[in-house]
Amino acid sequence: MLSHDQLLLFWLQLAALLATARLLGSGLRRIGQPSVVGELAAGILLGPSVFGQLAPGAQSWLFPGDPVQEGLLAAVGWLGAFLLLIVTGYETDLRLIQRLRTATLRVGLGSLIVPVLAGIAIGYAMPAAFLGPEAERLVFALFLGTALGISALPVIAKVLSDLDLMRRNAAQIIVAAAMANDLAGWVLLGVVAGLAQSGHVDVQGLAITTIGLVAFLLFAFGPGQRLVDTMLRGVRVRRSGAAGATSVIVLTGLVAGALTHGIGLEAVFGAFIAGIVLGRSRHQEQEAFASLHTLTMSFLAPIFFAEAGLRVDLGLLADPTILGWGLAVLATATATKFAGAWVGARLAGLPAREALALGAGLNARGAVGIVVATVGLSIGVLGPASYAIVVLVAIATSMMAPPMLRGFLSGWRGSLEERERLERERQLGRNVLVRSLPLLLPSHGGPNSVLAARFLDLAWPEDVEAVVLSAGDAPEADVQRVAAAFVRRPVRRETVRARDPLVAILEHAALGYGAIAVGATDARVAGRMISPLVDDLLAASPVPVVMVRRGARDRSGDDALSGDSSAMPLGIRRILVPAIGTQPGRAAQELAFGLAARLGVEVVIAHVVTVPTPAQAVARPEAQVASTDGYSAAGGHIEIAERVIEEARALAEELGVRSRAVIRTGLFAPDVLLDLARDEQVDLIVLAANLRQLSGRPFLGHGVEYLLERCACAVAVVTAPPGFAR
Repeated sequence: MLSHDQLLLFWLQLAALLATARLLGSGLRRIGQPSVVGELAAGILLGPSVFGQLAPGAQSWLFPGDPVQEGLLAAVGWLGAFLLLIVTGYETDLRLIQRLRTATLRVGLGSLIVPVLAGIAIGYAMPAAFLGPEAERLVFALFLGTALGISALPVIAKVLSDLDLMRRNAAQIIVAAAMANDLAGWVLLGVVAGLAQSGHVDVQGLAITTIGLVAFLLFAFGPGQRLVDTMLRGVRVRRSGAAGATSVIVLTGLVAGALTHGIGLEAVFGAFIAGIVLGRSRHQEQEAFASLHTLTMSFLAPIFFAEAGLRVDLGLLADPTILGWGLAVLATATATKFAGAWVGARLAGLPAREALALGAGLNARGAVGIVVATVGLSIGVLGPASYAIVVLVAIATSMMAPPMLRGFLSGWRGSLEERERLERERQLGRNVLVRSLPLLLPSHGGPNSVLAARFLDLAWPEDVEAVVLSAGDAPEADVQRVAAAFVRRPVRRETVRARDPLVAILEHAALGYGAIAVGATDARVAGRMISPLVDDLLAASPVPVVMVRRGARDRSGDDALSGDSSAMPLGIRRILVPAIGTQPGRAAQELAFGLAARLGVEVVIAHVVTVPTPAQAVARPEAQVASTDGYSAAGGHIEIAERVIEEARALAEELGVRSRAVIRTGLFAPDVLLDLARDEQVDLIVLAANLRQLSGRPFLGHGVEYLLERCACAVAVVTAPPGFAR
């Protein structure tokens, strides 16, 4: 059991490490460098290299050589690395890596093989005085090759995150190649350690590790993915929120880490794979991930990097011979990482500048290099001098990586494909409605549901999954037509037998969907805004709803829906969307512009300025303006209208949509919009509505309901729940 003094010292150590790491990290960020450099430097500053030289008594009191005390700090540090790798896995895009697989494979092999061979060569060249007491020359050379071949995934992940580069193609290649290098490094370390301790390679242990790794990966991306989906789905169904999702995330990471540790690999590798699996789940909880990201980056990760630097004593490098060989090993390590990554990247057809960035990222060896050095020292392969050299390489390459990455990628926009992808991601990140979350379409079939499916399919990114939910008894052929309308994206069909279809729909809506689409009935049900189910869904949905209804002139084409709905011509030549300057209005514009961009049609952006009637003008003389042209009668409101219109046009231009702005005045905005739709020969109006409760039923506003009743063309209405925030 820990004593009172040991616990007190532990809290003081954490406070000193965190304060110094955050202070130096913040200082580095202010001058344009990532915080991880300052965090690593914090450990060196508080360790024997600086603090130990300036105040040896105080340093040995605060950080004594007590194994228990060191173990406590190491445990917190590795927990930081563990959570950092979960966060990194969350941000790793397997689909992007799959598209870049050729480059990833060649860069990974080049950046591993070339440094390993160079390390073996320099290991044979170094004087015998650098060998550990238990090492033969072959074992020492192999160990040095291993130390030069690895890349520190935790450090690389933090650097890329600090520099906001994780979504770049180069960053994804670096992460994937670093993961492969780390895996190979741990396997090589096991082989060399076994060779040093027993004089022969443990073939059986190596086989068990390899088979265990394959089995773990197969389980993780097969049954493990389904298990994680089930757990996260349960959290959403029970409405446990971010707390429940965080528990699932951490538990998944712990189990995966224990499995990989059990087969002879590091637990952080299991955490990384767990992060990928969690990030791939369609029921992931972004709020939980954001909370975990904040905790990791602000507390645990800085402790990990500072604790890694704490164990470094660079005082041995004062010896000119040791320093000279240290610089030679550092130069070899850096040059061969760059050379290996460069050759692999160029063979994969990547530009020279991107190839240099890959070398800069993979060159970081960080705390993993320090761990390798510690293992080498403990088993007698490395002596004090060679240990100091390997540590020097680990720290120096980690500090070199950020400025080099920034320099190589500064101003480098990447390929056209990458620029377009990043722009799409930035756009989706700003959107209110059209985002990367799955879509839900509850349906019993029918032409309005088919139309809703077609709208979703055209307006949302192609990789967003759609789920067609049949809750209750519905004709199979009708529901199949709705599902067939999705031709650009993955689509799943789910059938739920429930007494109350609304309850089943709302349970599904809580599972992480970004929006629900629903086809309205052609005719309004007496006493209802639309129909009982649609009204209740609009009132209770936790996410935005897109309600679609055909216009009166479209209903003569019902026979066309009896065939292949995926080939159904929409007949949309022009879309009208009002610009109202609100968040729901922005959501409606995203839908309208997404459809227009895909269909190649024009959007009319309209803003209606209402003017007072003569009676209102008499009652409110201040509203009357000395003008008879109607337009200027709106006075200063025109300036506001132009500003709102300009914002909408900027969004349309950003999405590559042809648009035309119209400002009109009138006594009643819905009538003005109906006249405009007729004059412009509009085929679809996309409206935004603020949902309210009135007389026991949802109320979309007099204007929206008036338009729904009288509009001859198709109408899509976008609503969001009260207090909805993206």
